[in-house]
Amino acid sequence: MPYEEAKWSKNEGDLCRYYEEALQESQQFRQDYRKRKGVIKASEMPVEKSRQGILKHVVNEKMNTRECCLDIYQQFLPPAGRSGKHRHMSEEVFFVLEGRGYDLHWDVSFDCQEEYIWDWEKEPKKFEWEEGDFVYVPPFSIHQHFNGDPQKPARIISATSRIVKAIGFDWLDQIEDAPQEEC
Repeated sequence: MPYEEAKWSKNEGDLCRYYEEALQESQQFRQDYRKRKGVIKASEMPVEKSRQGILKHVVNEKMNTRECCLDIYQQFLPPAGRSGKHRHMSEEVFFVLEGRGYDLHWDVSFDCQEEYIWDWEKEPKKFEWEEGDFVYVPPFSIHQHFNGDPQKPARIISATSRIVKAIGFDWLDQIEDAPQEEC
């Protein structure tokens, strides 16, 4: 054992192989990655009736796609319907494919003087949207989508980053469920 190693460990049994294992895992990932789907057909996108509402998953970590950073889904809002109310640490962006409506956002209010204190604003901010609009939802803001048309459905496509989850902020809270009759 070289002198430098001896300073760190009294015997070779104390040595680990994390780096070597990481090299092997990386090679295995690259082999597996080649087998993942790069094109997902609309017919392969699973639909879910969830506490958030009706979702059609475009890309999700459980779908074994080549996309490793984003989760993307379409959300369907029936006439005059609404989604569930939730929050997550990742920011969210969505594009309105059809319809019109609005979002309510309860942003995080925090203070960081002697200790870190956070809470959510008591009154939500309202953001009106319609077909072709892009909407940004800040990290950990409580938010909910509403279809403003009593006659026609609305459809949005939403994206969040998995990276925030991967670095240890796997915080997803369902505050209120979507109405079950809408799912």
